[in-house]
Amino acid sequence: MQTPPRPAESLTLDYFRTLVADDAHFILLEAAAAVAQDEDPQVDAMSVVSQIDEWGQRLFRRLAADAAAQQRLRLLNHYFFKELGFAGNLNDYYASCNSHLHHVLESRRGIPITLALVYMEIARCIGLKVQGISFPGHFLVKCSLPQGEVVIDPINGRSLSRDELDERLQPYRQQRGLVGDYEVPLGLFLQAAEPRDILARLLRNLKEIHRAGEDWHRMKQVLDRLVMVLPEDWHERRDRALVCAELEQWATAAEDLQTYLEQCPGAEDAPALRERLQELQRMARLH
Repeated sequence: MQTPPRPAESLTLDYFRTLVADDAHFILLEAAAAVAQDEDPQVDAMSVVSQIDEWGQRLFRRLAADAAAQQRLRLLNHYFFKELGFAGNLNDYYASCNSHLHHVLESRRGIPITLALVYMEIARCIGLKVQGISFPGHFLVKCSLPQGEVVIDPINGRSLSRDELDERLQPYRQQRGLVGDYEVPLGLFLQAAEPRDILARLLRNLKEIHRAGEDWHRMKQVLDRLVMVLPEDWHERRDRALVCAELEQWATAAEDLQTYLEQCPGAEDAPALRERLQELQRMARLH
């Protein structure tokens, strides 16, 4: 008896799981490209990676072997923003396609984090050390040069001074009460982000887009990936439970919510969610 074919959604999640399974072999760029398979399972993440590497190799062949790091950075910025024409999609900033790398390559428009992913890979191809910074409100990159680190806005390639970074950080500090005696040094916000955290931020951008649009099916797809990327972030498990409840997937919702309550028994929302769990378990039995 032949085994029935598995749904495309299940296969794409299996593929994604292999890319994010452990930190030692975390394949950030390919995993980021694979996120778009929720919209179109036919998206070829490897072809996205190959296209970016091709651009990187093309730029590398232009460089003199002894080109200094600062010269490489200048050439990278000219190549990325002028020749390839990448820029922020300011006219449609919150469109989900800005988080899909294959679309960003086609349109040459994106948001800071997707532009940064492409920029960082091309930089790697030409021997530059460029890392992502999960800066509040706007993803940034930094390039290590002999003279020190340069912080760059991936929307336009502009280097940012400490005063500019401090100014950008003020709304976040005010909102979180990180002022006066509680002020946190700027340097702590400029640490290099781990690949897993970069991918989680990309997914959370999509999660908020779908939450705002009350698109529960797409939000559930994103949360399935977030739970794989951050298996011990119990709040993502809780959010998936609540989305599953919206989709009337009662058993899955109950299982996720029970896990959250077991791991976070003292959470502020735990009393209300215990009542919700009983309701979900009752609905699961009925269905």
